[in-house]
Amino acid sequence: MKTIRSSTIAFAVAACATIASIAGLTEAAPQPAVTFSKDIAPVLFNRCGRCHHPNGPAPFSLLTYSDARPRATLIALATKKRDMPPWKAEPGYGEFAGQQPLTGAEIDVIQDWVAQGALEGNRRDLPPIPKFAEGWQLGTPDLVVSQNEPYMLRPDGPDFSRVFVFPLPTTTLRYVKGVEFRSGNANVVHHANIRVDRTPASRQLDDQDPAPGYQGVLLHSAVYPDGHFLGWTPGQVSPLLPKGLAWRLNPGTDLVVEMHLVPDGKVEAVRPTIGLYFTDDPPGRTPEMLRLGVQSIDIAAGEKAYTIRDSFTLPVDVEVHAVQPHAHYRAREIRGIATLPDGSTKPLIYIKDWDFHWQHVYRYVTPLVLPKGTMLSMQYTYDNSVENRRNPQQPPQRVQWGQRTTDEMGDLWIQMITRDDHDRRVLSAAAQSKQMLEDAVGFEIMTRRDPSNAQLHDDAGLLYQALGRTQQAAIHFEASLKLKPDSAAAHFNVGTVLTLMGRLDEALVRYREALAIRPDYAQAENNLGNVLLLQGNTEEALQHMRTALRLDPANAEAHYNIGSVARSQSDLAEAIGQFRQAVALRPDFTPAVVGLAWLLATAPDASLREPSEAVRFAEHAVDLTERREPGVLDILGAAYAAAGQFDRAVSASQAALDLKPADLLAAAIKRRQALYMQRQAFVGQ
Repeated sequence: MKTIRSSTIAFAVAACATIASIAGLTEAAPQPAVTFSKDIAPVLFNRCGRCHHPNGPAPFSLLTYSDARPRATLIALATKKRDMPPWKAEPGYGEFAGQQPLTGAEIDVIQDWVAQGALEGNRRDLPPIPKFAEGWQLGTPDLVVSQNEPYMLRPDGPDFSRVFVFPLPTTTLRYVKGVEFRSGNANVVHHANIRVDRTPASRQLDDQDPAPGYQGVLLHSAVYPDGHFLGWTPGQVSPLLPKGLAWRLNPGTDLVVEMHLVPDGKVEAVRPTIGLYFTDDPPGRTPEMLRLGVQSIDIAAGEKAYTIRDSFTLPVDVEVHAVQPHAHYRAREIRGIATLPDGSTKPLIYIKDWDFHWQHVYRYVTPLVLPKGTMLSMQYTYDNSVENRRNPQQPPQRVQWGQRTTDEMGDLWIQMITRDDHDRRVLSAAAQSKQMLEDAVGFEIMTRRDPSNAQLHDDAGLLYQALGRTQQAAIHFEASLKLKPDSAAAHFNVGTVLTLMGRLDEALVRYREALAIRPDYAQAENNLGNVLLLQGNTEEALQHMRTALRLDPANAEAHYNIGSVARSQSDLAEAIGQFRQAVALRPDFTPAVVGLAWLLATAPDASLREPSEAVRFAEHAVDLTERREPGVLDILGAAYAAAGQFDRAVSASQAALDLKPADLLAAAIKRRQALYMQRQAFVGQ
């Protein structure tokens, strides 16, 4: 009988087992159960805990089994759809700081956990529960501002935006390195955009509304400060800015906060609080903000693939540091692309499933370096059909551009830093021109759609006034005045544009009407004084200007105007004092900087001259005017000569002459230049 070797038997047994397994005749080894303690807690702690922790920005915590178990199905659904964590940018289209989407394996293990009954497991398997800082995340702020009283949000109705204005009690120029926002009610505050307004315009709207804040849109005067994004979404706290990148906070500035509010079925108190962090380090580089967007959006009901496009070609080299897309409910796909001069492309951002409820500032881990001539472009696609589950109007209706959440918008904000300040000014001029023209289109659309909306007419008028289009500004301001004849601000706005048009008698009537309605209207007092001064009524003009200062000591324009009158009356000490105060209040107030530099350089009384200060202010004035004003370069020459820097004085004078000034100014510059060549300073008479 033939003997069978043991190795042969083992092989045969293994082979039979394999065949049986393939045939399904034997059961595979059971897989260990998925449990909260061992498998789910690490995911929730790492990916969800920064928002979903006790007293965090999310409405509930997920740090314990008792927190997570009742919401297991919700967690599985939200993560499978990638609605949570709320990160919408597609991987591979830009590497952004804080980008932590769930992996496929993490999503699968959550699904398995719920399918198996959402078991807790052995508590000894739990990792340490993470600790989250209570209170201010960035440390104790240097300044905290809050509403005097809460805003009471109605219990029902659609979500909406409300604007809150926070006057800042700062009397000197400060540098801000950080802002931390506290919503005051995480249950109903969805997100917030923060701007600064150096004018009283936003505050006046707030004052006119009896409740805290006002209903409406952000004014054109409310802007991002020095090219910095300021905003908040749950769980997002922007880190403190590095040295050299702080932004300037001028005296008399207001913080303007647009908050998206979502009623939750009961009356809710909303009282936002903002902490500011200061530094003594002035900014070394200032970012610039560009907005790509279209304000002629008009989407037919049922249209599934409506597309808008916009582009801008860079006039200088830049580093792109961050982007912020913005649209409303019907946007579906969002793209931002940089096309370099050689035709190659770099993605700025791509979101294939836009969600209005999760809007972020996306900051690059490494800034994108883009050369002059690069075209920055955006392409947004909208779905206004019944198939869009986020469409706020069912059945769908025609929708146009507008700032209500039921309207549509399409913007891509891009934060850039240039190589030097000259390039920043070039970029800023090009970007602001583009943005203001787009805004003008938008306001024309909105005022035609809603001609009885006085606020829209005011916004349009202010924009046209800034663009130098006084006729269009007058049309909108006068329309606003007809709608609200008892508004001091409406009379003031008409008075301002009439002054610009040279219709001084009519302007006086409007300013006096504004003061009759609101006697403490400091800016109206100042502007009334200006008109009287233009008409040669100096004494009455000064009375109104001094009243303006009594009502508002931080009114830099009133200080400048009083200084100008004093200069014309040869009271140069008074003029210098008033110009100094104007510049202290508004360091970039060009007329005051120019006037102060000239007097400090050329005052006949030697005790009033301060050559080193004159040079500092004159150089600043040249920067403010981008070396394009021959009169300012002439002042720089006089300042250099007063400081004994005659070669530089000659060069500055020549730069002024190279700009081909008018004959009278050119002759005066040549006479002064001749003095500098003889090593003599120019002294006024």
